Amino acid sequence: MRFPIVTGANLLRRKVRLPADLEGELTILLIAFQRWQQSVIDTWVPFVRQLEETNEGVSYYELPVIQRMNVLARTFINEGMRAGIPDRVARERTITLYVDKISFRKALELPHEDDVYILLVDRQGNALWKGEGAFTPGKGESLTEAVRSKG
Repeated sequence: MRFPIVTGANLLRRKVRLPADLEGELTILLIAFQRWQQSVIDTWVPFVRQLEETNEGVSYYELPVIQRMNVLARTFINEGMRAGIPDRVARERTITLYVDKISFRKALELPHEDDVYILLVDRQGNALWKGEGAFTPGKGESLTEAVRSKG
């Protein structure tokens, strides 16, 4: 399974091409499809932040995935998210993707949009680990093992 080539913009308004522009040798992607899923993503952030700090070459990003829409609607959504996230680092690490959600999910073998997904990908976009749902110690341990075995 490979992360599809997509273009988005972070909340600092910088265009990003994925997976090419991902900074880490290994990157953890926190993928959400619904606004309410931010609280689930938030259960992962302290853990992945710590993984990044303790493992050289690891980075993480939050990816809100939204169906394609016109520029005005995208601007409205992006600026709303930007206003709600005052932290510069969080803005830099939040990359909104306006894509065909069905094709995106199919490429990553994500069966539904009812929960969040966590992917560990290498620089080429190969998915090395996949998790679903809120953080648990067991999922964290599994992700840590995957990072250490690939790092």
